[in-house]
Amino acid sequence: MSAPTGETDSLQSKSRQLLESCWSCRLISGAGLMLSGAYVFNAARKIMRTGVLMTPGLVAQITFAGCLTAWGMVVIANPVKNSKI
Repeated sequence: MSAPTGETDSLQSKSRQLLESCWSCRLISGAGLMLSGAYVFNAARKIMRTGVLMTPGLVAQITFAGCLTAWGMVVIANPVKNSKI
């Protein structure tokens, strides 16, 4: 295994800086994650409306939808930049 080069590190830090400083980038990506969470939840809800008992797959799907939505909120809020440590 080789050690990471300076060029790779600088590319990663530039993309990270862009995501942290670009409000519209964070808003679009966060909203996309939240909408995908809503889509996954609605797909599970559509199955539940038919009267099917809750299966482990449905529980996993609803949990995944919640995780996507929470991830979108974190991207928009950007708590790493706003922390005062």
